[in-house]
Amino acid sequence: MATTVALSSSLKHHLALGVRIPQSPALCRRNGGRVSTFRSFPVAMATPLEVCVKASVTTPNKLGDCPFCQRVLLTMEEKHLPYDMKLVDLANKPEWFLQISPEGKVPVAKLDEKWVPDSDVIAQTLEEKYPDPPLATLPEKASVGSKIFSTFIGFLKSKDPSDGTEQALLNELSSFNDYIKENGPFINGEKVSAPDLSLAPKLYHLEIALGHYKKWSLPDTLPHTESYMKVGVPK
Repeated sequence: MATTVALSSSLKHHLALGVRIPQSPALCRRNGGRVSTFRSFPVAMATPLEVCVKASVTTPNKLGDCPFCQRVLLTMEEKHLPYDMKLVDLANKPEWFLQISPEGKVPVAKLDEKWVPDSDVIAQTLEEKYPDPPLATLPEKASVGSKIFSTFIGFLKSKDPSDGTEQALLNELSSFNDYIKENGPFINGEKVSAPDLSLAPKLYHLEIALGHYKKWSLPDTLPHTESYMKVGVPK
């Protein structure tokens, strides 16, 4: 029987549990100072894909607050790819991690025996290598909502209520609200696609960070954006 897991709920599971609730339990272990979480799916692969992601700074052995890492994990989940998630303490980067990521950045995924950085590159490579189910969209849809995150960061960092950063964010959210009203429930219509998996973690961080630091919440005038943040992902 098909079940539905909300994007927002799945991201909360990522933050709280390290992975989304699996069909079969995930396995966690330490290996030479590394903390790994394994997710298995019924996909014919010799070994799980290895992916390095940010570890939580507050809770041991849990996924940290990186929307780019979450995007890669969500992409692997949507494609039902087994993976070995290695949690990296970015405040105390281990030597083994710096050997595969000299710049010390996450996410980094091992694809075709090469460590690939950058969530954009990883997501595109996964789409090319594992095309089923397809997550790509038309170019004009791929950029929908792409300015929300940068305007969110600008507003979050702002100390001047009159500098226009809040309005810039509201403008982007309003444009997205109008788009989803006409084209939703997802960016590509009825099915989840790559832009959703990129934007959803960012909207989750927007909600949490602005609520905590600025006591700000999404206005009632943006009901379609709010619905998008709560809408379910068919599984």
